[in-house]
Amino acid sequence: MDVPFWAWPAVLGVIAVMLAIDLFTHRRAHVVGIREAALWSAIWVALGLGFGAVIWWWQGAEFAGQYFAGYVIEKSLAVDNVFVFSIIFGYFAVPPRYQHRVLFYGVIGALVFRGVFIAAGSVLIASFSWILYVFGAFLVLTGIRMARHRDETIDPGRSLTLRLLRRVMPVTDDYHGQRFLVRRAGRWMATPLLAVLVLVEVTDVIFAVDSIPAIFAVTSEPFLVFTSNAFAILGLRAMYFMLAGLMHRFPYLKLGLALVLVWVGVKMLLLEIYKIPTGVSLAVVAAILSVTVAAGWLSTREPAPERRELQR
Repeated sequence: MDVPFWAWPAVLGVIAVMLAIDLFTHRRAHVVGIREAALWSAIWVALGLGFGAVIWWWQGAEFAGQYFAGYVIEKSLAVDNVFVFSIIFGYFAVPPRYQHRVLFYGVIGALVFRGVFIAAGSVLIASFSWILYVFGAFLVLTGIRMARHRDETIDPGRSLTLRLLRRVMPVTDDYHGQRFLVRRAGRWMATPLLAVLVLVEVTDVIFAVDSIPAIFAVTSEPFLVFTSNAFAILGLRAMYFMLAGLMHRFPYLKLGLALVLVWVGVKMLLLEIYKIPTGVSLAVVAAILSVTVAAGWLSTREPAPERRELQR
């Protein structure tokens, strides 16, 4: 794929403009409702799909397919972030009106860290072609581990990151609006909002260790890896506000995400034997997610009033 230099600043410019619009729209702290989250989610998805259409027009169907495959994989794996963010926000009792600010800066940090990971991954693949098999084996093992421990929950209070932060800087007991730092008795102190932001950033770095190799399984083009990752991550905030209250309706989703990781890992391990077409890979990922989401939704629906009466 021949990508001119100007394409990179052009994409980064679009991302910066959209983030600025998002920040301006949410400049005042308020509770993000389902309707607002759905609207923004539709905007971010439309932007991601629109960029895929540009890739199709510019580079052809094959590269567009690789972009869409990476986008769907990253978008699906990002749902796991929503699980963890919900736990973190609940543990720290973050007021709903401040949650968007944390996730906004969390997304900016995620874009920076993922850019670094993608650059490092591209260099490794270019220098050591066998590293793809390491990535593949890692994804298969990670998927198996996720499936076996899908019911486990995390305890933010026991986080090493949180303990290190408290050693470096004292943390206040109460919130101070949307501020991350406050000055008391001549010294700077972190607010709980900064602790939450640090945990969100570290969590995303951990998840990136899985998602970046997964996208390299469907495309080795750094431009496509970054853009599919970026446009999927941009919608993470809206996705959280849409799904945070519905996570109990998706009990099999983690199992589906584990199967996705195993699938892309196997795809990577089979590169020298058989290269699975991008369209087939995308279809399998979509089928896994559709089945697990639908199964979870149906299994957790409440019975109709007349059925509830019969069950009494």
